[in-house]
Amino acid sequence: MQWIPGLAICEEAALAVMAAVNDLSGGRSFPMLVDMAATASMSRGARRVFASPSTVARVALLGSSPVDRAMANFFLSINAPAAPTRYFTCPKAAMAWLTET
Repeated sequence: MQWIPGLAICEEAALAVMAAVNDLSGGRSFPMLVDMAATASMSRGARRVFASPSTVARVALLGSSPVDRAMANFFLSINAPAAPTRYFTCPKAAMAWLTET
């Protein structure tokens, strides 16, 4: 998944995305890479939605700036994601973590 640069993510957008993710999964569990670079903000409701149980087995948050890192750290410290979630700045490291067994 990749967000549009400068996007402010609201609860309604998060609900729509997670409904699509759960539909696409066909009920199977899978890892997800989220390119969050340049995301402007995320509402409290959106953070709650993304932390909720879903078909996602683990989540790699990929960012490139200190702002991305701050947003990811805030999300991880305030919310307790249902799936293991980590922040990365290197796409290869993120993919390696997502595919490890």
